[in-house]
Parts: sequence; structure tokens; C-alpha cells
Amino acid sequence: MLKNLLAAVAVALFLGACAEPPTPAAPPPPPVRNFLVFFDFDRSTLTPRAMDIVKEAANVAKSGQQARVTCTGHTDTAGPANYNMALSLRRANTVKNALVAQGVAATAISVVGRGEEALLVQTRDGVREPQNRRVEIVIKM
Repeated sequence: MLKNLLAAVAVALFLGACAEPPTPAAPPPPPVRNFLVFFDFDRSTLTPRAMDIVKEAANVAKSGQQARVTCTGHTDTAGPANYNMALSLRRANTVKNALVAQGVAATAISVVGRGEEALLVQTRDGVREPQNRRVEIVIKM
């Protein structure tokens, strides 16, 4: 019986030594933080509340050594599409400039204009919708 037990232990040790090492777990994705900054109709200036959100986003961006920031501007569907595309870029650049003024490196920030695309609230053309007039700040740490 002892002989059988020793043989079983030897086989188990041999099989364990031949087994492939466990695959290491993939590293977790980098943390991502999102902020929304809203704008008044046909404006690209920051309200006091919007500036508070920009300051909060800047603090988060500055806390990560390799933070990458994307500012994506949006509009509602009031006005022509080409005008709205330009307005969305102005809004995104306004947020970028405010982040830079708060100490975020300009080289860490990219700007995108989406115009009337990717509405937060779906509306028909020509509708003024405050939730669609925004810049999304995405910070990847």
C-alpha cells in the first residue's frame, strides 16, 4: 500500500512538473474618467458651472503621469450641419484652452468635433436640445 501511495505521489509530482505554467492575467485596462461640459445655445463660452467641471477634469488629468485627454465637441440639430461642425470644434477648443490654463499639457489633449453626430438626446432636425450642446472630456490614465 505504501508503495502504491509513493507511486501516486511520484506520478502527481511528475505531471505537475510537466504542466505548462499558468498564463499570467492580462493587465487591467487603464482607468478612464469622463466629464460632460454643457453650453448655452449657439455659444462656445464656459459657464461658471462648466468651468468647475473643467477644473475637476484638469485635477484628474494632472494626477496621472501619462494622462491622455480627448475633448469631443457636440451640438444640437438647430442650424446648418457645417455651422454646427465648426461650433463643435470651437467648443472643444474652448475646453482644451481652459484645461491648459489649469495646468494640463497641451500636447496631452486632442480635440474632435462631431457637430450634430452622436446626439445624447435623439431629436429631429432643427431642434434645440440643451443636452446635445456639450463637450465630452475623456481622460485615460
